[in-house]
Amino acid sequence: MEIRRTKITDALKCTEFGKDINVKGWVRTKRGNKQVNFIALNDGSTINNIQIVADVEKFDENTLKSITTGACISVVGKLVQSIGGGQSVEIQAEEIKIYGLADPDTYPLQKKGHSMEFLREIAHIRPRTNTFGAVYRIRHQMAYAIHKFFHDRGFVYFHAPIITASDCEGAGQMFQVTTLNLDNIQKDEKTNAVKYENDFFGKPTSLTVSGQLEAELAATALGAVYTFGPTFRAENSNTPRHLAEFWMIEPEVAFNDINDNMDLAEEFIKYCVQWALDNCNDDLQFLNQMIDKGLLERLKGVLKNKFTRLTYTEGINILEEAVAKGHKFEYPVFWGCDLASEHERYLVENHFKNPVILTDYPKEIKAFYMKQNDDGKTVRAMDVLFPTIGEIIGGSEREENYDKLMNRIQELNIPMKDMWWYLDSRRFGTCPHAGFGLGFERLLLFVTGMQNIRDVIPFPRTPKSANF
Repeated sequence: MEIRRTKITDALKCTEFGKDINVKGWVRTKRGNKQVNFIALNDGSTINNIQIVADVEKFDENTLKSITTGACISVVGKLVQSIGGGQSVEIQAEEIKIYGLADPDTYPLQKKGHSMEFLREIAHIRPRTNTFGAVYRIRHQMAYAIHKFFHDRGFVYFHAPIITASDCEGAGQMFQVTTLNLDNIQKDEKTNAVKYENDFFGKPTSLTVSGQLEAELAATALGAVYTFGPTFRAENSNTPRHLAEFWMIEPEVAFNDINDNMDLAEEFIKYCVQWALDNCNDDLQFLNQMIDKGLLERLKGVLKNKFTRLTYTEGINILEEAVAKGHKFEYPVFWGCDLASEHERYLVENHFKNPVILTDYPKEIKAFYMKQNDDGKTVRAMDVLFPTIGEIIGGSEREENYDKLMNRIQELNIPMKDMWWYLDSRRFGTCPHAGFGLGFERLLLFVTGMQNIRDVIPFPRTPKSANF
């Protein structure tokens, strides 16, 4: 009778010693001598390998020679307690079937250290490495945690469109979507303008930079909603912190003010970090050992205390004091400046040694839809600042008053011809509401300890790079 496959994560926990068992996976390493071969096998279900012990006399010489790093095999054998160090159980192989060979002369993942830069060049194969296996398992757990957090609190998961005619007020440069023949674009003879009436949607459309505007509409009907989907920025940002395609989580809640918004953001991010610690222990231990030795301590540190809350003005005062005492920043500090990552990290890592929520930013550096304070200078914005990352969450209480919103739009000369539907939310039954956005990959950077955002998404999309 055929023995059904057991996942390696389950096999490692099994105590039915002497039981016949079948495991399948990819060879991490093989070592041995003339009598016995030791094969480390991994199937992606856990970062831990199971050791296969193969008696040389039991197997064809060519079969054993073919079992090289990267090969895919099926093993049937007896589960036994391991007498060697490093593992509690192992399998004494009785039957080995080779599914796929991996030529050692050409297989790029040999048993040696590989740079992250090299692994980005083989993004289609890098999930086979311990590091990226850990990252992608954590990515899955974080996605699940996000949905669970909002579901358990009565939020509705709302799907905002990926193709849109609105740019969410300059949230980023957009990728245009068209069915027009780019080699022969028809233009108006008089104006030289593109004849978009011939395009699929009859007007210029792009990939979305944010689902916020649609989420606001949904919140005014369903009360509490969140989006979680891909967003796109066509910016030439070749940095370790930027991607052209990334995932965004954007909750929006009717009747919430800025204080409710801050409470939700803090509860949310603490929940995600706690979930990682509770459900990703093996992977986090590995990353703490191999990638960032302060990772676990930093994750636990986020949970210890309430996030520090202060105004933008108070933050600027602290930064100016630091400059006066001799601290050097690359970018200047003054009231009205858009804080750089180095400024944000100074507040978190040097001054408070605690996550910070910064509020009440100058209206000139924030979006048109943010509710103005009575001082006429600042808006009810909030940014959550984290160690190693800087800003990880950005949000605000929204301006619900139609006249005030229109005045701000006119002040900024924002073309709103495609935004009438958004303004209708202020014309018909307007209500106070607030929300925020969390870049999923920024969260993953923090949770995994990885240094480059290209290493927390399977196939990074960056300038001049879309190979896979």
